[in-house]
Amino acid sequence: MRRREFIKLSSLLGAGAATSPAFLLGGCAAKPLPGTGIVTSTPTVCDMCFWKCAGNVYQEDGELWKITGNESDLHSAGRLCTRGTGGPGAYLDPDRLQKPLMRVTVDGRQTFEEVSWEDALDFIADKMRTIADTVGPERMLMLSHGAGAGHFRHLLRAYGSDSRAEPSFAQCRGPRDVGFRLTVGEGVGSPERTDMASARCIVLLGSHIGENLHNAQVQTLAEAINKDVTLITVDPRFSVPAGKSKYWLPIKPGTDIALLLSWMNVIIGEGLYDRDYVERHTIGFEQLAAHVREYTPEWVYLETGIRPDVIRRTAREMAYASPATIVHPGRHATWYGDDAQRSRAIAILNVLLGSWNREGGFYIPESVELPDYPLPKYPARKFKTADAYPGKWPFASSGVTNGVIDASIGEDAFFKGWLVYGTNLPQTVPAVEGKLKAAAESLDLVVVVETMPSEMTGYADVILPECTYLERYDDLRNSGERAPSLALRMPAFEPKYDSKPGWWMAKQLGHRLGLDEYFPWDDYSEKLDWQLKQVGSSLEEMQRIGVKNFPRKYPLYFRDGQNVRFRTPSGKIELYSQQLADKGFDPMPVYTPPDPVPKGFYRLNYGRMPAHTFGKTTNNPLLFQLAPENQLWVNPLVANEWSIENGDYVRLGSPAGVVSNRVRVRVTQRIGPDSVFMAHGFGHKSKRLRLTAGVGADDSTLMSNIKVDPIMGGTGLRANFVTFVRDRAAGGDA
Repeated sequence: MRRREFIKLSSLLGAGAATSPAFLLGGCAAKPLPGTGIVTSTPTVCDMCFWKCAGNVYQEDGELWKITGNESDLHSAGRLCTRGTGGPGAYLDPDRLQKPLMRVTVDGRQTFEEVSWEDALDFIADKMRTIADTVGPERMLMLSHGAGAGHFRHLLRAYGSDSRAEPSFAQCRGPRDVGFRLTVGEGVGSPERTDMASARCIVLLGSHIGENLHNAQVQTLAEAINKDVTLITVDPRFSVPAGKSKYWLPIKPGTDIALLLSWMNVIIGEGLYDRDYVERHTIGFEQLAAHVREYTPEWVYLETGIRPDVIRRTAREMAYASPATIVHPGRHATWYGDDAQRSRAIAILNVLLGSWNREGGFYIPESVELPDYPLPKYPARKFKTADAYPGKWPFASSGVTNGVIDASIGEDAFFKGWLVYGTNLPQTVPAVEGKLKAAAESLDLVVVVETMPSEMTGYADVILPECTYLERYDDLRNSGERAPSLALRMPAFEPKYDSKPGWWMAKQLGHRLGLDEYFPWDDYSEKLDWQLKQVGSSLEEMQRIGVKNFPRKYPLYFRDGQNVRFRTPSGKIELYSQQLADKGFDPMPVYTPPDPVPKGFYRLNYGRMPAHTFGKTTNNPLLFQLAPENQLWVNPLVANEWSIENGDYVRLGSPAGVVSNRVRVRVTQRIGPDSVFMAHGFGHKSKRLRLTAGVGADDSTLMSNIKVDPIMGGTGLRANFVTFVRDRAAGGDA
């Protein structure tokens, strides 16, 4: 028998006999407008995506009614998006994890059984002690995503480990952050520090603002469009922002660096760059000017498909509007394996336009100087995360997910235990199922903390059911933005079923591991109250207002003529990167043509949809009604070639032989004949997600051609191809 088998969660989790979609949706039926009942509200910070908008949870006679935005929240402009208002669905979802579950063997078959919290926590603590005593606490790894992860990071640091990785680095924003740090000495932040409200020209490269529904950013872009901003969208697909643009550049996929270098060629060659800014703040301009000389619009046209006159015209539009021009850094930046260099090119272009930390370009974010709660120092570490993959990815500023997974396989694996918080690795890391099974065979402990029965729970030894964000305290929201502010997430309800908040789980495990001095609070609200009182507020005040805004202490932008020392080795913006050169990398971005499309295949393009956050929300009964499945965009020429009609269901196949679930076709001219497109987050395999299991196709399972960025370890996800699989049962000819 295998050491640890994948277990499908089915009827183990307290579900009733009724399993129809109608029943599930009925559990979230719309509540009538309040009548004579007593209406109360509780402040919260939304957890439906990473944007963390502040809101108010309304109840009538103690029952959940609705969630709205907090009008005092400058971060969200007082509004919630579709997903934010769908928060009640997360709380009411009958498929939620309800009780702790532990892996057991019954009649030679591995399964899960419900256990008490005491038994679950005792088991975990015993395994963690053994790992610490035999190989060291650093061999316990946390893989996480979400605000609640901070409780478990604190636990593991007190235990002696800061080994961790977040898929948001290696599978999303990491190349962007590294590329900007290598250039200007700091990242672009989350949310991004773009000053779109004051911009006169905005350039989007594969950034689907309006489809990804990053709340305040969408609002600000809409306001900018209403002010007649010049919007330039570079995208092989006619996306939502493309439809709002003055210029849509339907670029050949994988050629973005060529276009960026050609824009630099025009801006430098025609003397359109911000000469004073460049001379004052940068090094390496002469090398850059020589480097981009060969990237003429005529040559780049052959690579990108963008006409030379369009390249020149759009470059001039950017320059004429500068410094109030933003070449948007995007967020999801793991495309073709050269992504840190593409982000470097974006940063350099912004610098040539003088927009970095200038009005209408990028502002200087500021957060509240919130003190840490007084606790003992964490134990010294013998190892760090990067020791698991020595010599790889020298500029990775965070743990690399694919690296730590590889380092968890085999009897001599570096990591011996996993704590997985709020991240569904099978849908996050491409083509990872085989590696997860191999890691499961090797690890001594796998703990999964989740609110929902995701695919990842099938690999766990112990599943700990976390209550939703509407039922718990977490750390104060204190993200750097235009105006410093704090926002409070507090419980509006007692936890449903036998779920618990993350802070409570961490404290209980800390107690069992002899770490009580790191958890002196009986309730997490005590820590929050102490922090708030240090900055002139209190928990009582925040429970009333939810959001507290603070005055800025520092300027929002550079002053004209200001001399600045940047956080780079030279103290200047580095157009030529000696750091990269010293490690054997190109000191300036270099264009490499993408792999050609194999005959009979199409580029797999993917993105988001407004109703859902990855796969996190697809089972939400409220949001499911808005978007129950993803669609596959197919060009009419391709549809005709395969005898596919609009609305048909098809299956996709990868070069590695993986075949997808059925997915509904949308025949449209908004995508070229070399690509197909689908929204990410569908195709769940967990049958306990009763609304969305088996619905739509999962793009991540179809990805077999993974190009890893040698600079920082990001997994390039857009260099993948699919074809149609003949399947009459699917409802079409393909």
